[in-house]
Amino acid sequence: MIDFENDYIVENEKLLLRPLLSTDFDELLEFAMNEPDIWKYNAFGADGAENLKKYIDNALLQREKGTEYPFIVIEKSENKIIGSTRFYAISTINKTLELGYTWYGKKYQGTFVNKNCKFLLLEWAFEKMGCERVGFKANAQNERSINAMKSIGCVMEGTLRNFAFDSNLNRIDVVVLSIVKEEWKNGVKQNLQQKINHYH
Repeated sequence: MIDFENDYIVENEKLLLRPLLSTDFDELLEFAMNEPDIWKYNAFGADGAENLKKYIDNALLQREKGTEYPFIVIEKSENKIIGSTRFYAISTINKTLELGYTWYGKKYQGTFVNKNCKFLLLEWAFEKMGCERVGFKANAQNERSINAMKSIGCVMEGTLRNFAFDSNLNRIDVVVLSIVKEEWKNGVKQNLQQKINHYH
């Protein structure tokens, strides 16, 4: 598995994903201040300036520990930061990680962005890092997120009951999904690429 001591960038003609930096605060602030609904399904989101600073500081701390690798998502035609995502729960021994903490500005939700972003990260995880499994989690009430995961090829594994908090600190059930290496090689990659091509 690739270590995360260096800065890694993944990109295609539409998106560029690069490491999150503390200096991204100013560009992310518009989403934190104006689009609080982005984080309503999960606790510890970046709504408001204070929470955004905590969000960035924590993400960078986890990166230093080697347990997470947060990215900024840049839409190339506008050269604009439009969201963030990350690898987390990274296990070099088991060759597994999870892909999540994903959010995009409302303008970019339900567009070409998510499938392109997931394709870039899944390709990297399976083909460059040597992962055997990439996991995903979502608030069981967040049907939009769950459907988006299924649409890229995720298999639903089950539900973790009373597992976490939403933004109001209510206890929630969490749905677990995944893609394994053989699925990626034997159809998921091709199907996802075809769906991306439909946006051209």
